Amino acid sequence: MNRFLDIAEEVANAQRVGMPVVALESTIITHGMPWPQNLETALKVEAAVRSEGAIPATIAVMYGRLKVGLSMDELTLLANGSLSPSKASRRDIPLLVARRGNGATTVAGTMIVARMAGIRLFATGGIGGVHRGAEKTWDVSADLEELAATDVAVVCAGAKAILDLPKTLEYLETKGVPVIGYQTSELPAFYSRESGVRVPMRAESPAEIAELLRAKWLLGLAGGAVIANPISPEHAMPKAIIDRAIATALEECAAKGVQGAEVTPYLLARVAELTGGDSLESNIALVISNAHLAAKIAKEFESIRTQDGD
Repeated sequence: MNRFLDIAEEVANAQRVGMPVVALESTIITHGMPWPQNLETALKVEAAVRSEGAIPATIAVMYGRLKVGLSMDELTLLANGSLSPSKASRRDIPLLVARRGNGATTVAGTMIVARMAGIRLFATGGIGGVHRGAEKTWDVSADLEELAATDVAVVCAGAKAILDLPKTLEYLETKGVPVIGYQTSELPAFYSRESGVRVPMRAESPAEIAELLRAKWLLGLAGGAVIANPISPEHAMPKAIIDRAIATALEECAAKGVQGAEVTPYLLARVAELTGGDSLESNIALVISNAHLAAKIAKEFESIRTQDGD
């Protein structure tokens, strides 16, 4: 085991007896939602994983240690801002470890630590991707490179709607990352169920997805996969409303000169303001839905492994 890794006893015990485990990121707690909704959401997401018979493993960097599974006290410290955690992606983790710092793991960062801990399924809200105007700014999320390299499947509501979705899907295709629509043939647009962008694969059940993932990794094909789970109809936002809010937020972001890692948190917060909090409620609902699905897939995946005698 990696010398910098701390796996919570509950998670380690689950792995020892072959129980399914689902990784959860921590930037959604620290950079995606306000206090105290962030802590409440983190607990609801963990509860969703447990309700499906799996064990949640929220991941973060705390005092230079890679934490896999957080206690209530640790979740609270992250959520209330007292640790002042930075966003932790691949480039940031070595610095945080060396300086004994605190970091909330992004999709990429969570994938890295999850793989170190032997966890294959990960639930989040939406992945990062190719930003609008990337042909000029070269602003492409490290999440996409991580999906090409790290053997962890990410259950999400597609890429964040503030991004260029066709270019994001094209990038994933170039990198050979399977994008699987769960009971949909269209890439979800985070807050909305439709984007107008078709996905190359569709699966109807968690068992079918588990079989696909198992085949990919048994073939020795490195890298992850995206399982795109549309937000439920009752929590989805009208596309026209969310598109208008995103357009306004993008204009303000450019005018203020917001760049780099601060772009996504700024846009998500501003969209929430412009929609009167509706986008935040949708965000919470879709993360919980993704946690349920990830746990179901993890359960099927472990069942297959057991049958195969792994």
